[in-house]
Amino acid sequence: MMTRSPQGRTNRLTRPSIAVAAAVAVTAGVVAAAPDARTAEPTPKLSLIAASTSVTLDSWKDDPGVYLDLGTYLTSENGAFELKVTRKSYKDPVVATQVLRNGKKTTTKALPAGLVKDFSGLPGFAQISVTDAAGKTVLKQTEAFCPNNASGRIRPDAPANSKYPQSCPVNPFTLGSVWGVENGWASNTYAGYYAKPVQLAAGSYTAKISVTKKYRDLFGIANKPQTVKVTVRERSWEEEEGSGSVPRSAAPQSAKSAAGQPGHQGHTGHGGHEGHQQAADAPAASAHAAHGAPARPEAPAARTTGAAPTFNVGHGPYPPAPPALPWALKKESLQRQAFSAAKVGDRPGQTDGSRQAPAARPNAKRPTGRATVPDVPKPDLRSLPAYGITVNDGYEEKAGRDYLAFSANVWNAGPAKLVVDGFRSPGKELMDAYQYFYDAKGKQVGYTPTGTMEWDPRPGHEHWHFTDFASYRLLKADKKESVRSGKEAFCLANTDAVDYTVKNANWHPDNTDLSTACGQENSISVREVLDVGSGDTYTQDLPGQSFDITGLPNGTYYIQVLANPENRLKETNHKNNSALRKVVLGGKKGARTVEVPAHELVNAN
Repeated sequence: MMTRSPQGRTNRLTRPSIAVAAAVAVTAGVVAAAPDARTAEPTPKLSLIAASTSVTLDSWKDDPGVYLDLGTYLTSENGAFELKVTRKSYKDPVVATQVLRNGKKTTTKALPAGLVKDFSGLPGFAQISVTDAAGKTVLKQTEAFCPNNASGRIRPDAPANSKYPQSCPVNPFTLGSVWGVENGWASNTYAGYYAKPVQLAAGSYTAKISVTKKYRDLFGIANKPQTVKVTVRERSWEEEEGSGSVPRSAAPQSAKSAAGQPGHQGHTGHGGHEGHQQAADAPAASAHAAHGAPARPEAPAARTTGAAPTFNVGHGPYPPAPPALPWALKKESLQRQAFSAAKVGDRPGQTDGSRQAPAARPNAKRPTGRATVPDVPKPDLRSLPAYGITVNDGYEEKAGRDYLAFSANVWNAGPAKLVVDGFRSPGKELMDAYQYFYDAKGKQVGYTPTGTMEWDPRPGHEHWHFTDFASYRLLKADKKESVRSGKEAFCLANTDAVDYTVKNANWHPDNTDLSTACGQENSISVREVLDVGSGDTYTQDLPGQSFDITGLPNGTYYIQVLANPENRLKETNHKNNSALRKVVLGGKKGARTVEVPAHELVNAN
């Protein structure tokens, strides 16, 4: 099966903002089992609960549709609910295993083959039925469930923090993920961004939510559906502005108005080279996010939750699952207040609209003494096949030509993180870059020079790039001769969770935001880190970043993503740095097309 980009369309790779709805209250003690009950059972006890007996949802006149966050949660008691989701290669299907921990003893339970198709969550987990005031069923659907969704504690003696990642990855070339609901915690069953808004007129409804039978049987969940009264109210931004209660900037963009407005900004082509962007938190943003297909409208969140539309977690065209924000689940329902939408783009204090990722601090001084490369664990940089592949016409920058745009990801398979510091000599434009090495206890035991860092002054970038991190090449059908190439400089950040099952994978990387990780123009030094298990995605969609295919004949080509092309960085393995993705160019000048065959079992363009 192949996908084809429409002829003549400016199909820009955009990252729509993620819809994250407000978390509401959970009555303390609702699901807390007696201490002896929690210790008597060998497996986690899962329950579906409702945070409140009623919710109020808004439908906007200029952006119709209701985001059906009904405030239902899956709780885990008597231990954490943990799933390991992997695939051996892109030739193999995705499989899921339940991990059971009892003190120091860990056992696993293979889940049925075909239960999961990808890494975005458990499909068909929640069954939702909505009836109107007359008792007529007006909506019936199932939704997937990401256990890493927005979550919080349900009892005061539960662990203070969840050890599980903050979202389910959606990069089509993800290799491994870990999903979980921490012991004594609850995770929202609402599918967030992945749940399409539903059409419900203003009025009163009753929603019935239950876990589907196959999951009840599989995980021993009691058949206890939750009933929630739903009030849908219609609102308009004109009325809100007239009352002065909501600023116009808080209005969600409609699909119509989104086109031509700044959209979500991701790791889009960095570098002053011929091009220049994690698995999920990449470098800089582009000021051209409005090109092509309009971004999906945002679902604002109530201020009481501290949540807002999220913008990090990947700079390619695929949005991540709703992040697990540390919302406290309170005794009373949270009062929904005026909506606020975070301003798009990475900037100081802005990562996903609610969390602030601190910058990784570089060493205070340039290293001295003899450079050494000790015999300690090192990173293993690998490339993912290109994805998000499309054709555009160059936009207003070089309109009338044909460009092959794509997203590229270089990730770290470990077992050690990649740490690169840049140091600036006063008055010099470039920083000298050094790679650092650490022993098993985290002590720095060596360093080596590894090129330079350069400042990118372009709007939407404005941070330091590490040069020679990756290169992109368009190869002929023989996979050998290059017809187009680009040398890339990256601001390293953890944008995509590519494989959190590898040794030493960090499920909570810090530098997930470019503005905090990549320094400012007057920085004297910066530290850029690519953590184990995470990758860095750059979307190459602007002229100078994407491949100019205007004069190329139709036929078969391969996009090559090559990590560490000059071998400047020290790795455990330099033989797995290249990845190829087949594309077939067609059409005529000014209306070129691209067909993207499936890459083994991964059928995503």
